[in-house]
Amino acid sequence: MTLAYICVLIAALLPYVWTVVAKSSGTTGRYDNRDPRQWLDKQESPRVRRANAAQKNAFEAFPAFAAGVVMAQLAGVAPRMIGWLAVAFVISRVLHGVFYIGNQASMRSLVWFAGLICVVALMVMAATRIA
Repeated sequence: MTLAYICVLIAALLPYVWTVVAKSSGTTGRYDNRDPRQWLDKQESPRVRRANAAQKNAFEAFPAFAAGVVMAQLAGVAPRMIGWLAVAFVISRVLHGVFYIGNQASMRSLVWFAGLICVVALMVMAATRIA
C-alpha cells in the first residue's frame, strides 16, 4: 500500500473521530444510539454541534481527495509528489477538525483552504500529465 493510499484510508476514517468527539461531549442526557439524530438535536453544547459539523465537512471533503489521488496515480504523477500532497491533505484535515471543534474559525478556514489546494494540485497534475 502506497503512502497516498494510506492517507486515503486515514481520510476515510477521520469523520468517525469527530463522531466520537461529538458523542462523548454531550451535555444533555446520555448518548442514545437508538435515535442518534434526535439526541443530537437535543444537545445544547456548541462543542457537540461543532464536532458534528467537522464530521460532515470531513465526509464532504473525502470524495474529491480520493478522486485526486486515484487520478494522479493513473496519470503517472510521481508517487513521491502524490504522497507529499496526500500527507499535507490529511494534516490539514486533522487540523481542520481540531480548529473547528476548538471554535477557531480563522485557523479552520486557513487549513480548509490548504486541503483544497492539495486536492486541486493532485487533479491539475493528473490533467496536465495526461494532456
